[in-house]
Amino acid sequence: MAEEDKSHEGLTKGLTNYGDMDFARYLRLSFIKSTGLSTEMLNKPVIGIARTGSDFNNCHRMMPELVQAVKRGVLAAGGLPLEFPTISLGEVFLSPTSLVYRNLMAMDTEEMIRAQPMDAVVLIGGCDKTVPAQLMGAVSANVPAIQLVTGPMMTGRWRGERLGACTDCRRFWARYRAGEIDAETIAEVEGNLATTAGTCAVMGTASTMAAIGEALGIMLPGTAAIPAVHADRLRAAEASGKVAMQLALGAVTPDKIITRDSVENALITLLAIGGSTNAIIHLTAIAGRAGVDIDLARLNALSDQTPVLVDLKPTGPFYMEDLHAAGGIGAILRELKPLLHLDCLTVTGETLGQRLAHPHNYVDRAVIKAFEEPLQPQGGLVALFGNLAPRGAILKRAAADPAMFEKEGRAVVFSSLEDLSRRIDDPDLDVTADDFIVLQNAGPNSASGMPEAGYLPIPGKLARAGVKDMVRISDARMSGTAYGTIVLHVAPDAASGGPLAAVRNGDRIRISVRDKAIELLVPADEIARRIAESPPEALKVPRGYARLYQQEVLQADQGCDFNFLRKSPIER
Repeated sequence: MAEEDKSHEGLTKGLTNYGDMDFARYLRLSFIKSTGLSTEMLNKPVIGIARTGSDFNNCHRMMPELVQAVKRGVLAAGGLPLEFPTISLGEVFLSPTSLVYRNLMAMDTEEMIRAQPMDAVVLIGGCDKTVPAQLMGAVSANVPAIQLVTGPMMTGRWRGERLGACTDCRRFWARYRAGEIDAETIAEVEGNLATTAGTCAVMGTASTMAAIGEALGIMLPGTAAIPAVHADRLRAAEASGKVAMQLALGAVTPDKIITRDSVENALITLLAIGGSTNAIIHLTAIAGRAGVDIDLARLNALSDQTPVLVDLKPTGPFYMEDLHAAGGIGAILRELKPLLHLDCLTVTGETLGQRLAHPHNYVDRAVIKAFEEPLQPQGGLVALFGNLAPRGAILKRAAADPAMFEKEGRAVVFSSLEDLSRRIDDPDLDVTADDFIVLQNAGPNSASGMPEAGYLPIPGKLARAGVKDMVRISDARMSGTAYGTIVLHVAPDAASGGPLAAVRNGDRIRISVRDKAIELLVPADEIARRIAESPPEALKVPRGYARLYQQEVLQADQGCDFNFLRKSPIER
């Protein structure tokens, strides 16, 4: 008779404490037998499947099929798949903004992985904040884990034009605000932007986080860009289930995969794909759970030597389905090999270098450029520092107008999102195309919770006059699908008393991408006087998660995580 495999704990892991462990095991097995599972199945390694389906999350519409495919893979590899729900974050359905709830989802994910008996877990996410939340939770729980994404949408067609959420959403809305198209046309466009299941069809935050997951090594090679409705997406799910079993039996935990070097690989990939500015916040939070700090000065050093290789919207003409057909993230990583740490472990058991040594014949150079012939010579993101942003601010230079990289302008200040909404289209607003639009009190400590409001609208009268871009500055975030000369994540934020709160109408501000600088041209003593004169008001949040968020949220340069959830220096 074959000896029973004891290399896993399975359903006996983490028994409920009744004061009698034998009774706890007996009771657990008696209850789970009510599901009809045989004793043979109950003795197998348990692979948890964290599912995030929700009717409030259209990006995850294919979740049931993905779960079933993962189960096939687990069963084929000799495991017992058990699915469990966690919070799901549908980007456009959450108020005030999804970032506020990312840490809550991360806590939910961590605690369910830790509390329930599983030898490994497959994390299924997709929409912007779900993947970072799952990875944050998995790193903290440190149970063998593999990430699977839902995949991007396919594009649609409208009047002979190819459309995809959500860069085209913003392009048409800007045309509508400028009076170029009417209400009937914008309503028609509305029904043709998101026509399949999946995440945004461009290099937005969801696609960027999928690419980062593959670069970190926590996701199967070649799976980040597979469209949601493609049959390969289900095959990727099945393969993820099989690999989860290998991770369980080999006890390969996230701390062996998400390391200082793999985080740097992810940063280099982010810069090369011209990815979302949100990814800096999320990757910083994921890394912080592993005890790795991301220094924005180091980001700049990497950006100066990392070329942009991908020509996708919002900065180029192509979509995620084109990237998949062109060679995917693997083709990009092969171009970046001279910059990468190739000895990093991946979920397959191979190092990154071993993975990239596999032959890959076809690359569409219209979509993925060669390292020697890049789209842009430097990385897509740059951090700016100065008296306006002592702890840094982020500019997506790949999506900005180079003519505005070295510029000084007059500040036109909006004190809140409500103030912005009330006055931005006022025909009497004192503003010109050369001014800098400044939004205050939209950062992590504000009542709005750092929404994707940094893509500030061009004032109505200027939009109607044909102005397409202006320098815009805020402590808010911006959707990865957006574009423009937009300075974001100013830290510390205005609501915590940062220098951004001291900007007044008519002040002069200077930005320099060359010098990585952003300066408020006001004497230091005057800035200090203004801040002392109008100290930030503490938000009165009486109870619940909102109170926890306000008490614990960190600034953008620390990933907007909660301080007590980051790995402490003692733990590192």
